[in-house]
Amino acid sequence: MWAFNIRALAVICAAAAILIVALASGHAQDKQDKQENYASWPVLKSTFPSTGGNGVMIKGYDPVITGKQCVTTFMAALPSGEVYFNVVEFDAVPLQGGTLCTGGKWRSFDGKSTGTTPYRVFFKDGIFRGAPN
Repeated sequence: MWAFNIRALAVICAAAAILIVALASGHAQDKQDKQENYASWPVLKSTFPSTGGNGVMIKGYDPVITGKQCVTTFMAALPSGEVYFNVVEFDAVPLQGGTLCTGGKWRSFDGKSTGTTPYRVFFKDGIFRGAPN
């Protein structure tokens, strides 16, 4: 009889521990989402340093929201003077009364290069804002 009670107690404790971890991680995500105020980001400029660094400048960044995507063409200007023409598509996610453009995937016009970007933009009240560095 004691063996059954100990096993039952062990199962209950394990289930409780899993539940506590799940609730804590969900709470941490909710807290992170609530703490990030996208409307406080700086107004997006069409020219800014690339998130990839190395002196690359992004130029002509002017996103448009179309359905479930945010899209913009842009140039990547290298310090050497070379310029590459690209397009980036983001997922458009409704948040905080606006639209967060996140999960960006870019490709060059010539199809030779592709990649992703951690950069995000937020649209609300007619204004695009860029994630702070």
